[in-house]
Amino acid sequence: MQEVITQGAAAQGRPVSAGLLYGLRVLVVAQAAGLIVAASFAGQAVNGDQSLSDTHVMVGMVVHLIALLQIVAAVLVWRPGRGAGWPALASLGLFLIGMGQHFSWEMLGTHVPSGLTLFGLTVAVLIWAWSPRAAVRRS
Repeated sequence: MQEVITQGAAAQGRPVSAGLLYGLRVLVVAQAAGLIVAASFAGQAVNGDQSLSDTHVMVGMVVHLIALLQIVAAVLVWRPGRGAGWPALASLGLFLIGMGQHFSWEMLGTHVPSGLTLFGLTVAVLIWAWSPRAAVRRS
């Protein structure tokens, strides 16, 4: 008997574009590294070295820019790449929370918890992006 393959089944058999996925992986690793560096400078600034406060802000801006690029990469993996959609939503969340970080720098009661949320979302996308499941197309 001959098996009929539908277009959805054929698309599901092919992996997500390696180039798109690799771009997202690079950006999410850069995001995680930037957050670790920013947190390090923040901790040193809180311990008394105020000159590192400006460095913390500058690294935060770089992390914010990476988050914007990560949204683009995640949307490309999702829409034309037919990959999972939740990383695009998580990347948008990273960008918006990062924007809130920029405006709440004087309120440590919101700045620190939102920084932890940034780190948690980044780790979730990082784990997914490097898992074999990231390369599987949706039907």
